[in-house]
Amino acid sequence: MTTHDIPDSRTEEADLRADIYALLAALLREPPSEALRQWLAGLEGEPDDIRLSQAWSRLAAAAADSDVERLERAHFRHLIGVIQGDVLPYASYYREGGLMEASLVALRRDLKTLGIQRSADVSEPEDHLAAMCEVMAMLIGQNDQRAGSFFHRHLAPWANRCMHDLARVDTPFYAALGELATLFFQRESAILIDNTTLGTPVPGTSVHEDRGQALGAGE
Repeated sequence: MTTHDIPDSRTEEADLRADIYALLAALLREPPSEALRQWLAGLEGEPDDIRLSQAWSRLAAAAADSDVERLERAHFRHLIGVIQGDVLPYASYYREGGLMEASLVALRRDLKTLGIQRSADVSEPEDHLAAMCEVMAMLIGQNDQRAGSFFHRHLAPWANRCMHDLARVDTPFYAALGELATLFFQRESAILIDNTTLGTPVPGTSVHEDRGQALGAGE
């Protein structure tokens, strides 16, 4: 076996983290399909992290104990709603108390720098948590050192609060999803701290914007 044949544990860990971001994005954006529900029901926890392992187990149990129709209704009630859902998973809402605020403007500048555009078939603003998780999955999957800067500028100030609110809803599946995401983001915050000074920081936001001070509404 040559050195090129030896698996890089860091690469495997990064791939796993990217996959988790992609999964969170999928579950926040829309209810799971039957195939995804069954896959989730068979998940096992991570033995190296007891709290995350327990959260994965609770999500798996909730998936096994539910069905697609109930999850479709729950997703609409909790994350969409007729006027609004129980939880509004938008950065502007949690950082500035409204939608289409300054944090969305700053995010769009950074996404433009990264060369990322919103898909034409997506109606939600880019500061939807699902969209941000998709960006993180892409950056980590590509080993882009700007992932740490992006996380701490655009997710760290509010994502945990949002998922803590989701963890309090009355549907076991989405409560478990909120708990899992909260713990995952907490771990990501620790992992990505050391990376925020590596590579080229994501330009376009000032310290004041990072702290959530409004610069004005805009789309």
